[in-house]
Amino acid sequence: MNGKIFDIKRFAVHDGNGIRTTVFLKGCSMKCVWCQNPEGISIENTSMYFKNRCIKCRICEKFTDGNGAVFENDNLKKKKISDENMKKIIENCPVEAVQKSSKEMSAEEVVNEILKDKVFFKNGGGATFSGGEPLLQKDFLIEVLKKLKEKNINTAVETALNVETETLKDVLPYLDFIYADLKIFDREKHKKYTGVSNELIKKNIKFLLESSKKENVVIRTPMIPEFTAYEENIKEISRYISEIYPDVKYEILNYNPLAESKYEMAGKEYCFEKNPPLYTKEEMKNFGNIAEKNGIKKIIIES
Repeated sequence: MNGKIFDIKRFAVHDGNGIRTTVFLKGCSMKCVWCQNPEGISIENTSMYFKNRCIKCRICEKFTDGNGAVFENDNLKKKKISDENMKKIIENCPVEAVQKSSKEMSAEEVVNEILKDKVFFKNGGGATFSGGEPLLQKDFLIEVLKKLKEKNINTAVETALNVETETLKDVLPYLDFIYADLKIFDREKHKKYTGVSNELIKKNIKFLLESSKKENVVIRTPMIPEFTAYEENIKEISRYISEIYPDVKYEILNYNPLAESKYEMAGKEYCFEKNPPLYTKEEMKNFGNIAEKNGIKKIIIES
């Protein structure tokens, strides 16, 4: 069984306990306007243009019959290029400025990549699966997780939980930690900015916080200016999850301004005309104070 992988990040320290190897699986059922990994949304293996690598050698134009890749205003503009020609462009680009957005890997190949870092997992580290939405590739993910548990590797998943609850039940036995997003509490706003209702997400959060794994569940909210980072949102999320499980762990994630650069590579438009900066430590502390005043006892602030 093969899975679609768009990145493997080594020595990650924000994707769970200890030093982690994070595997990013392609495909997502949500379309958050601020998505941090826009190249991971589509399950299709599209092409990406890395402008900072390009040396303007124009070799790519040899494989487009005059109807494909051309330069306008110092940018590569991809018009209709056949799969065959795109493959040739990727193979012949001398600096790998044009690449596929993902690659297919077997479960064994993914496990072997993770095991290269096993020496760093001695003090609480392990493997984390992110995306996209890793639970959309459930069968592949379970196969990888089973192999990792045979090797005594700690496992974690980062999920937006917009999947059937049965999928969650199937994967849960092979996970040590679950990091689950609840981005916007208001149903209409959630649908407007992520493309889906949050009713299923709330249902899955309730399932997790009432399960035997509840102590190893962390609910997360990314602080996105204009969309999630406001008092009423933090207040409602905090009350909801703390009423289900009073000792719930709640993590507030700082905005990541580096995501903007990925949109140009993926040929997508970013939600901000002017990219906002990181929130200050004081601002993040204030967000945390709102959560604590509304029932959260265990707050994690990632600044």
